Amino acid sequence: MPGNLSSPGASVASRVFALLGAFDAEHRSLSLTALAARTGLPLPTVHRITAELVGLGALERRNDRYVVGRRMWDLGLLAPVQSGFRQIAAPFLQDLYGATGATVHLAERDGTQVLYLDRLRGSASVPVVSRVGGRLPLHATGVGKVLLAWAPEDVQREVFASLTRVTRHTIVQPGLLREQLERIRAEGYAQTVEEMTPGACSVAVPIRRGPDAPVVAALGLVVPDLRRGRSRLVSALQVTAAGIGRSLAANGLSLSESPA
Repeated sequence: MPGNLSSPGASVASRVFALLGAFDAEHRSLSLTALAARTGLPLPTVHRITAELVGLGALERRNDRYVVGRRMWDLGLLAPVQSGFRQIAAPFLQDLYGATGATVHLAERDGTQVLYLDRLRGSASVPVVSRVGGRLPLHATGVGKVLLAWAPEDVQREVFASLTRVTRHTIVQPGLLREQLERIRAEGYAQTVEEMTPGACSVAVPIRRGPDAPVVAALGLVVPDLRRGRSRLVSALQVTAAGIGRSLAANGLSLSESPA
């Protein structure tokens, strides 16, 4: 947390953002005590600011715990790059869902994590832990592996230095993961088999604004099994990704080609 938030010189805005930033994928529901511990703010200050944030709709109170409120989600959807990207991609995602019946993911890289921009839940009963606006490890997801394969070397090194085992199938050996990334770049798609969630497999491809343009996002499908129909799914993904890429170029949408 930057600076000393408990000092008299700390701004109200910095304290508010510290409280909101205390929530993440592993900490979606926090008590006042936990918020104080994660931000370093005094408990009375946390109590006062959270009460104001609840009143404004930025947080919601559920018994003695707090969660991010709907107002924050509504504001997040107004971010120009993500909202424009999602609007352009939406009809393509619907077509892909209609053709495959699988869960569809649209994602981009956020540092060393994959950020899910959109998701269409498939008809098959497959466990899916992703959520729109949520983040998951790059090395354990199909869309994440695509984004990692074309990520800068310093990002790859950071990911390799802290590979966590999510399931017993998660690849946590840096050498083996590097081989996978080389194959992804050569073949143009990534796949996972129960690496993020037992009972769920994924396949994903990159999205570019042109054949030789940088990778700006990833498009993926989650299915129960990849042993049959993988080629068909990859083809459907590639056609869809190419269509999204052409629309991005035609609309002149300025996407970050190297997310932080």
